[in-house]
Amino acid sequence: MRRVALFLLLAMIASATPVVAQGTARLPLIWWGGGMDTVASVKKAGISRLAVPPSEVAAWRRAGIEAVAISATQLAKRRRLMPPKLGGRANVASATRRPWIDANGWQFVRHPQGRFVYDLPAGRVALAAVEAFAYNADAVLRIAPEDLSEAGRILGFLQKAADSGLSPLGDFTVVENSSPQLGEILNLLTRRNLMFVLAPTPNPGHRLNIALGSKEYPETEATDPSEFAQKVRKQLGDENRSLRLYGTEVIICHLTGDQSRVRVHLINYSGREAESLRLRLRGRFSNPVVRSFGVEKPLIEEPINDDQSSEFTISKVGIYTVVDLLR
Repeated sequence: MRRVALFLLLAMIASATPVVAQGTARLPLIWWGGGMDTVASVKKAGISRLAVPPSEVAAWRRAGIEAVAISATQLAKRRRLMPPKLGGRANVASATRRPWIDANGWQFVRHPQGRFVYDLPAGRVALAAVEAFAYNADAVLRIAPEDLSEAGRILGFLQKAADSGLSPLGDFTVVENSSPQLGEILNLLTRRNLMFVLAPTPNPGHRLNIALGSKEYPETEATDPSEFAQKVRKQLGDENRSLRLYGTEVIICHLTGDQSRVRVHLINYSGREAESLRLRLRGRFSNPVVRSFGVEKPLIEEPINDDQSSEFTISKVGIYTVVDLLR
């Protein structure tokens, strides 16, 4: 009897805690404190799932909304993220005038089991949502009330684009350690669209393993993360990169896949559409299917395929674009 009781208790605990298995598509969750007077507005926005204060869960569920209880204390325990944007740093001079992107992709890579929260000013919900979605992150978005409709639109797009069973792909390994400089290194590698995986030990299957603090990669070199990222790019060689993106520095890519297919995630931080975006993937791929938020009919143009690579142009991309291809 004690074993049965214990089993039932564990089952109740498990059912009360949302669990997302590795490889399962996950949508970001909107935290909403507008109260029950806003039920009609939430439904009009097309939102069927919300995080709300625990005291309101039952009422929201009776209203037909899938409500998840998240208290202020639970929110405070989540890792806080900066609102994503394209901007500049007033105290940093740049001879190259390369745009600075406030992006959180590296955070999701470094903390794959982490729980995150965005506190978003008006106008930022779509970019935060697609950033979290692309990396399959457990993220809660606290949004401005005026962004409710936009939240509904982007979540509707992400719901249709959701896929499962795909894992992050990388061309080299970065070894995790306690160096305070590693975070900015990961940030710059991500912003340079260098596809890596983070692991506790080197991967013998990768020709390049980056261990910050080693003889080959001393921490003194990491004081300039941009130069460090450039060194890694040279060592890897552009011909060995799984994915290359031409003509822009404001779009960050994330690559996922399995044995039969790959998915390219394109996150556009510029705040405006981009045209004629050229991509190159190492290897032979076929049947590209492209979807882009806010773009009615993006087209695949000028495809080139050989045994070494596949290239094509996307006619127009919005804030977030996914390209699915078969191997």
